[in-house]
Parts: sequence; structure tokens; C-alpha cells
Amino acid sequence: MSRGLKEKAEALLAAEKGTVFKARGADVEIALAYPNTYHVGMSNLGVHQVYSVLNQRRDTACERVFLPDEADLPEYERSGTRLFALETRRPVRDFDILAFSVSFEQDYLNVLKMLRLAGIAPDRTERTGEDPLLVLGGICTFFNPEPLADLFDVAIVGEGEEVAGEFLDAYKANRGHGRQELLRALCSIPGAYIPEFYEIAYNDDGTVRERRPLIPEAPAIIKKRRVADINGKPAATVILTPDTEFSDMHLAEVTRGCGRHCRFCMAGYIYLPPRNLSAQGGQAQAKQADERCGKIGLVGSALSDYPAIDDLCSSIQGSLSVSSLRADSLSRPLIERLAKSGHKTIAIAPEAGSERLRKVINKGVTEADILRAADLVFGAGIPNLKLYFIIGLPTETQEDIDAIIALAEQVHNVQLRHARPAGRIGRITLSVNSFVPKPFTPFQWEPMEEVGDLNRKQRQLEKAVKKIGNMNMIHDLPKWESIQALLSRGDRRVGKLLKAAHERGGDWKAACRDLKFDMAFYVTRQRSFDEVLPWDFIDIGVRKEYLKSEHTRALEGRYTPPCKVGTCRTCGACA
Repeated sequence: MSRGLKEKAEALLAAEKGTVFKARGADVEIALAYPNTYHVGMSNLGVHQVYSVLNQRRDTACERVFLPDEADLPEYERSGTRLFALETRRPVRDFDILAFSVSFEQDYLNVLKMLRLAGIAPDRTERTGEDPLLVLGGICTFFNPEPLADLFDVAIVGEGEEVAGEFLDAYKANRGHGRQELLRALCSIPGAYIPEFYEIAYNDDGTVRERRPLIPEAPAIIKKRRVADINGKPAATVILTPDTEFSDMHLAEVTRGCGRHCRFCMAGYIYLPPRNLSAQGGQAQAKQADERCGKIGLVGSALSDYPAIDDLCSSIQGSLSVSSLRADSLSRPLIERLAKSGHKTIAIAPEAGSERLRKVINKGVTEADILRAADLVFGAGIPNLKLYFIIGLPTETQEDIDAIIALAEQVHNVQLRHARPAGRIGRITLSVNSFVPKPFTPFQWEPMEEVGDLNRKQRQLEKAVKKIGNMNMIHDLPKWESIQALLSRGDRRVGKLLKAAHERGGDWKAACRDLKFDMAFYVTRQRSFDEVLPWDFIDIGVRKEYLKSEHTRALEGRYTPPCKVGTCRTCGACA
């Protein structure tokens, strides 16, 4: 191993608090991989949660592995160093299991980079008994693991902390019987998906005709696993480190999922029903944060909807940070507490500029809500506001694009009203990204808009924003968002394109040209309700008929009220 790489790893470990070190020789040794850098991966609560759950077992040792920084890659190549785990600097290939936690489609190429650095063949048919068992986990397995199906031996569909114990017990009991028998045994675990035990047939037009299990043990439908009560296993920071997005901050998930039914939001559906940490559980996390570091970051899909949010915030002694807030449930005590913690920027998400389009997507936020939220933010002395918008939404017109600027101007007027007496003014940032249709949403059948049209809309918005004082606009590139659409809604055939793009250094255009691959088939094609979708074999708990009815309600601009957890049977998640 390169001395420089070893010293860097040791420096990262030395700065950590809460790292788990176990002696060599555990019954099961797992390398937990996040397909991005340490800085990004250690900001992910899922990594902390799975690391903690696995290391709580006396028979299991779990270490972490991350994608090396770009600056370190030449040293790997020069020294011939294999990708290694952080805690012991052992090569990843020496572990029993290599488990990836994948949260974002844009990290799929990084999975292939890490396998190459580890000296592990990306195609599971080319691996031997000397290689670790490759397991795929993370949110990407919830909705569509098919583009990665040729890479992994097993995919865990659902929340890892719920299934980890069963999986490891079955692994230990069957690993001595050979790889095939092990995989057959793992089929019996609800949520465990073994891609090689399924065959997919296609129609002449390229759509999926059917998927067929090849062995009796392989279930036709994979049911997503979920934790019924997050109070039993609260997700929170295990390892504090300054080398991350949140720098020695204790992160605590106080709410999981969202019951607002925004029709574009995949997380809102795959995490149904929403679950809250109890008020006592929230207070316990606040106390732990005060004792550990004096800083807490509250995590959740819609934190201002958390029933105990005001009481929790008032009890926090140290610094407070939040992940996301809704304009219609923003309270004065919460905003004033954030201002007291030194917050300089608050983010809210109108998503669409017009009232009409917000009804289409079921956002449930009015213009009055947005302006009231801006008034609370600027009135509390917080100078900067970020507004999230989506362009290319179904039924969008030019009037809806114009409405984004009109709304931004009204928010700017609210800012000026507070800034003039104070004698200082901050910035309003519009974060404008393209609509990407996602599985398990009412818009999963919709096409993504053409990249050229999205680029035109972004240029129009940028030009208009420049005319408004103290305002700027940021955005992702539609060409990369179209790749996200491809990977989120693709079938197994997309795996070949993924490998080709990796071999060409991330050049998707060249990979498509060489393979004669039609991206439009996956990205910009309208899909029919009776089409077999690549992810139809996953049961997330939400009925497909419900998603169809929500699609119809969207086109009619009809409102669907928030979840009534436990008393409603409309979508199926609480059945």
C-alpha cells in the first residue's frame, strides 16, 4: 500500500469520534461501501445507521470504504494499491461481503470505478468464490435495481436495518454449501432479490413482456422491507468527523417519509406511510447532541410537519440546523430558533411558479403561504432565502415559466420591505432543476422533456433573474438529468450501457453511439398504463391503481389531502 494513502486514511480516522474497531477474525467481515468520497458518504445517515446495526452484532465486523478523491487516484495507479477499507486498511477483496449503499443514480458509475480499483470483476458471472459476495442496498434498491442487476449477487429491497439480522443469519448458515445454495437460501428472506434467478422477455417494440423466476425459491414479487416504528432504531450520527458536509454535527432523523403526496416526489411514495420519532425520542437525540458536540441537525422529508418540532427546537441548547421546511407549516418559533443558531439561509420549495401547476403536482402550497414564509424568514433577520423550482413538469406551459419570475419578484419585494429598515440585504437564490419522472410516482408513465427545450427554459429564467436585484439562479444540466431519468427508469439492458460509459470515461454519448442505444426509448417516451414496467416486480406497499388514479387527478388539478396514518386505506401503505 502507498504510504501517502495510508497516512491519509490514518488522519481521517484520528479526527473521528465514535469509530468502531473490532479484532480480526469475526464470523462475518463486511466492507460497507458508499460510491462517493468520504466527505459525501459520511454525510449520509444511512451509512451511519447500517454501520451501527452491523457492528452491534458480536459475530460481525463492519468497516467502511469510499471512492477515493480525484487527487488520490493517480497514487492508486502509480503504487498498484487496491481499494481498501478505512478502519484496518485491508483490501476490500479480502472481505466476506462487499455491501454498497447507493442513494443516487449519478453514483452508478462510481460503483464500477470502485470495483475496478478493488480488482473485482463488475459482471457477477465473471467472479469466483475468492471474491466477496456483492450486496446492493440503499434507496436505489427500493425503486429499481435493474440497471445494476448484472453487477450484484443480491439486492436488499427496503430499509437495511430491518433486514440485516435475518440476512446475516441466513448467510452464516448457508455460506459453506456453495454459492448457488447460498443464493437459493437467501431467496427465502423477504426483501432479498437475487437477479440471476430471473429471466426477462421483451416485446418486439422493446417493452417488457414478462419476467419469470427461474427457480421455485425465487418469489415473483419482492416486497419492500420497512421499519414499522423508527423509535426502535432511530437513525442518527454514529461517527463525528470534521471532514464532512456538516462538520462534527450530530444528525438525527426525527421523521421518515412524507404524507403530502406530491406527485413528482418518489421519496414521498417509497417511504409511505410516514413515521415520526416520538417527542421523547426527539428530546433524547437533542440531549445526546448537546453532550457530544453542541450541534444538532434535524433530518426529515418535511421537518416543519413534525408534530413536536417547536417544543423540540426550544429545548435544544446548542446550535440547530434543519434539512427541509414547508412554506405552509413554517412557524415563527422555529424560524426564530434557527435565526438564534446563526442560520444565514433558509430553503423552501414552491416547486412551481403558478397556482395551477402546484395543483397539478399536489404541492398543497399557495402563493400566500410562500410569501408568508418569506416574511417570517426575512423578519427574523435571516438574510438569504433559497427557492426550489422544477421545470418540465407535466402540463407545464410558458405561462407557468413566466409565473416563476413573477413569484420571485414578489418574494424580492418582501425582502426589500425588511431590508430597507435594517440597512442590509441578502440574496435570493432560485434553484431550478428539470423534472425527472421516477418509478412509483403518479408521473412514472410521463416522458421527460427534451433536453433542448429544458435548456431554452433555463436560459430564459437566467436572463430574467439578472434583471432582479440581489438574486441569482443555480441549476443542474438537463443532459445529466436525462441520464438520471435513464438510470431510474431503465431495465437490465441499461446495464450494458452503464458499463460502456464507464469504459469510455463517463462519455454517455459515445457509449450510446457505439452500442446503437436509443436513450429516447427510456427517457422521452410516454408510457401506457398497461405497459409492464421494469420495476413492477417490487411491492412498495402503494397500489399501482392508486398511482393511476393520482395521475388522473393531476391532469384534472384535483387535490389529494395528506395521509391519515393508520385510519386510511386509500393507497394501500397502511393496509
